[in-house]
Amino acid sequence: MALLNFRRKDTAPATKAAATKAGAAAVEAFLNGYSIEVMPRTAEKVEDFRALLPKGTRVYIAHIDGTPIEDMVATAKRLAADGFNVMPHFPARIIADQAMLGDWIARYQGEAGVKQALLLAGGVAEPKGDFHCSMQLLETGLFDKAGFTRLHVAGHPEGNRDIDPDGSDANVSEALRWKQAFSERTDAKMALATQFCFEAGPVIEWANALKANGIDLPVHIGVAGPAKLQTLIKFAIACGVGPSLKVLQKRAMDVTKLLLPYEPTEFVAELAAHKAAHPDFNIEQVHFFPLGGIKTNAEWAMSHGGASAKPAAA
Repeated sequence: MALLNFRRKDTAPATKAAATKAGAAAVEAFLNGYSIEVMPRTAEKVEDFRALLPKGTRVYIAHIDGTPIEDMVATAKRLAADGFNVMPHFPARIIADQAMLGDWIARYQGEAGVKQALLLAGGVAEPKGDFHCSMQLLETGLFDKAGFTRLHVAGHPEGNRDIDPDGSDANVSEALRWKQAFSERTDAKMALATQFCFEAGPVIEWANALKANGIDLPVHIGVAGPAKLQTLIKFAIACGVGPSLKVLQKRAMDVTKLLLPYEPTEFVAELAAHKAAHPDFNIEQVHFFPLGGIKTNAEWAMSHGGASAKPAAA
């Protein structure tokens, strides 16, 4: 009997260690090929992206209303010269007309060799010109004419109150079906890049529901990088993060955690475990929003992403 007890105590740590190792491997695989988002003003603070990001990382450049196109193109040119895949935002509601859209495309291509774009409605309430949604940008045919090889559009795991104020998701669903149909008639690779979330379960349910409804666009799931809890809550509210905001609010009520920085470790680990158990899961990769700083986010990715997360200059 004593021998039996001894074996039980001996095998439990080994089983736990194996599970921990398998979990770490799943996270490494899930983080492989991650993308990250910058703005011209945040990019200016980074001395050398090659010391932080893996070679060939896709870097989105967020276009905030009021940012001059010259600053956007200069940032794209710098990142492209450093060997990164550049994907600037094209927010429909701040683009005046087709002529401006064509000019932006020509500038990005001519000065930075850009052939990728994230098309979205944008964060302003009222359109400043002819466009109010990403579908109208796609309908111009200008991206196809310019030979863009990859076009991403927005995904909303927790709905989008700008599109569906009543929370029904009816308009969002209709837009997704339109984008799915468009992806089937274009040569460009397409994907859904989502807003950041904090709860894995609803994200998994949303992704599975997409497939069940015939939407097979790969998902690049938004993940908030490490940041102070107060900073994260501020951005989450401003960006319209939905029900998963309660994860942060619950954390804020715990005095022992209030002053500790948030890290996306648990969220990423749960999605990674699901992906490992279901290889056909349609979440393809991670897209980071570095709300606590690009360096902080990159260092977290390095500590969890294994060899594939090593910076280009390593």
